[in-house]
Amino acid sequence: MIQKIIFFKALTIIFCTGLFSFDKIENEYISSLKDSKLLLQQKDKLEDEEIDKFILGRSFFNIPWVKAPSSTRARDGLGPLFNANSCISCHPNNSRAMIISDEGKALRGLLARLSINSNEDRYKEIVYKKGFIPDLVYGEQLAINGVYGVPFEGNIKIDFEDKEIVFPDKTKTILRKPKYSLENLNYGNLSENTVVSYRVAQSLNGMALIDLIEDEEILKNQDLEDKNKDGIKGKANFVYSPISKKYELGRYTHKASVAKLKEQVAFAASNDIGLTSSIEPHKKCTKFQKECLEAPKGLDKIDLPDFRLDAITFYLKNIKTYSTNKNSEIYKNGYEIFETLSCNKCHISSFKTKFGFEVHPFSDFLLHDMGEDLADGRVEFLANKSEWRTAPLWGTALNIKINKRANFLHDGRARNVEEAILWHGGEAKNSKEAYMNLDKEDREKLIKFLEEL
Repeated sequence: MIQKIIFFKALTIIFCTGLFSFDKIENEYISSLKDSKLLLQQKDKLEDEEIDKFILGRSFFNIPWVKAPSSTRARDGLGPLFNANSCISCHPNNSRAMIISDEGKALRGLLARLSINSNEDRYKEIVYKKGFIPDLVYGEQLAINGVYGVPFEGNIKIDFEDKEIVFPDKTKTILRKPKYSLENLNYGNLSENTVVSYRVAQSLNGMALIDLIEDEEILKNQDLEDKNKDGIKGKANFVYSPISKKYELGRYTHKASVAKLKEQVAFAASNDIGLTSSIEPHKKCTKFQKECLEAPKGLDKIDLPDFRLDAITFYLKNIKTYSTNKNSEIYKNGYEIFETLSCNKCHISSFKTKFGFEVHPFSDFLLHDMGEDLADGRVEFLANKSEWRTAPLWGTALNIKINKRANFLHDGRARNVEEAILWHGGEAKNSKEAYMNLDKEDREKLIKFLEEL
């Protein structure tokens, strides 16, 4: 409370003396420097105490966790079932994960999310709080690893088939259509009616700023009845928050199914690494997984006590954000085409934050029906089987630079920006077709623009 009073007094002095500048706050967070290490850097002007917290959070994000019990009590608690032993494993340089190795094997950054399609009353409380029903045998996410003595759950097998696309000007290109499947299931078959949704770990670019956008700024872009008759609706996902114990606007994940960044950190720590917290206090073992249930436990009841969970959240809220130079010719020429195609109706270029400065995520953070080709069949709170949150485009340039090869869309199927566009359907079908009808020169201008975001 004392710290808050001091903070607001300081703001009052700054405003009254004319020293306050929204541009200065913006520049503390945002950089247009296309540096592969940018997302590892802290925002400017952190105080000494804040720097200590940033470093603590970074250490828990980067350094591998070990199985319990261990003499390294600060970092024990891994598993018993898990996908990776550190957060950075799925977010190289805090960027988007790769999904496939040079040998064609699935990497740990590709996740299989599991849920049951059911309207039975016995699941009402689970659906109310989780937004979906986990698979009864394997839980809500397939674990590809287990600590010693605990069988892993299974593996993801990657196959693709080619899909040829012919443009009106007779140009041809090949899309990579995924045929993902599960193999080596060590606990028997999945539950009946289980849906498997394959997801790639997203870039952390902009995590510091998404939280600064007011709900009203996002909600004003909803058009549930398509009143302007442009075929684009936009729907907010309202989700249960374990912190506030009420429904709030979803902002994070591919289906906007998480309201707060701290909750997203806790969910990822639980599902990906097997770490418990005050938000996710139980290990992810189902009643069918005897070895998991009987695995040795750490001396501490919670693997990620709140001060560690808060430190990781603080770290993510205070890393730099990449946002391209909007004065370049590539940007100006490309954005004009972007607008002509109505891409900007979902990928909204800018929002005003609660501090007054603008951010440029190129997303509306709303759900849109993306058509049958991208449908995963999974419901998450208000998000239906073919709806996805508009993917923020900021950081695209860094993702390409860091990973060398791209893997766009929710499951990483698109190897480049053009492939991502050509998979668009549903509410984005008209924009996709308009892109295909551009002449080759304008298509190239748009692609260059998107690759610089």
